[in-house]
Amino acid sequence: MAKAASGDLGGSTVTLKDVLVTISSQPERPKWLRAPAPVGGNYRELKDLVTRLQLHTVCESAACPNIGECWNRRTATFMILGNVCTRRCGFCAVQKGAPLTVDYDEPRRVGEACALLGLRYAVVTSVNRDDRKDGGAELFASTVEEIRKQVPGCKVEVLVPDFQGSHAAMEIVMNAHPDVLNHNTETVPRLYRMVRLGARFERSLDMLRYAKQIRPHVPTKSGLMLGLGETSEEVLSVMRDLRTHHVDILTLGQYLRPSPKHLPILRYVPQSEFDEYKRAGLEMGFAHVEAGPLVRSSYHADSSEESAAAAVTGTH
Repeated sequence: MAKAASGDLGGSTVTLKDVLVTISSQPERPKWLRAPAPVGGNYRELKDLVTRLQLHTVCESAACPNIGECWNRRTATFMILGNVCTRRCGFCAVQKGAPLTVDYDEPRRVGEACALLGLRYAVVTSVNRDDRKDGGAELFASTVEEIRKQVPGCKVEVLVPDFQGSHAAMEIVMNAHPDVLNHNTETVPRLYRMVRLGARFERSLDMLRYAKQIRPHVPTKSGLMLGLGETSEEVLSVMRDLRTHHVDILTLGQYLRPSPKHLPILRYVPQSEFDEYKRAGLEMGFAHVEAGPLVRSSYHADSSEESAAAAVTGTH
């Protein structure tokens, strides 16, 4: 496993300006890093459906490279609370700015989409809504309940923001009984000021810990992007921290720059290195690890839930 990422900036006060000044060119994208083109009958059907129901998906808003594969498998990650985020993370393609008015009919329409698609596993995420006291937790709970109402038996994974550390907000979400609670740490602590503006690593760990405390048998999940300047030692340290906080599912993927305005890629991580992280994660005790260049938070989410649900039953 690589000791350090090529171009690692070091230090503890790295800023976006430092990176843009330091990096004059991007490494060439490897030929093996290619995703299927977004085409096919299921893809077009799902695209028409989310447009007709005036819904947002993180697949589109965050320019996910797996949109073709996932939509053709009739899976998508619905993004509630609008598509404008109150934070300005350097890696994310979602729009930033003044938040949109909360649409309280949105949960019903997400449920309708799940019913029309015949889903048995749905993933729901959101933009950050730091303008709201509960960070949008109420709408997460309403969406979980609406999906269950319209599609009995459908499992629901929620990928939540940090709610600015509000335990009350996490209680609202967990009391809706999601099947998986996902919150991404995204990167290593040293790079937070550059990558996750407005977030704190310790806060994210605390929210994952508290979710598990509220509902011990609900699998928790977190993920990181690689290629932003982290070292392998830092990645393994974060993995150990997540296991210490009883996180069950881990996702590791390659950061892909959405546009020239976003953080640069410092390194493309080979599959062999992802394989080493996966092996290390399973040895640490994660119930399921998805690791690869194109892996994202919701990639093969239904499979990871099955592995984790079986592992956590009666263990916490």
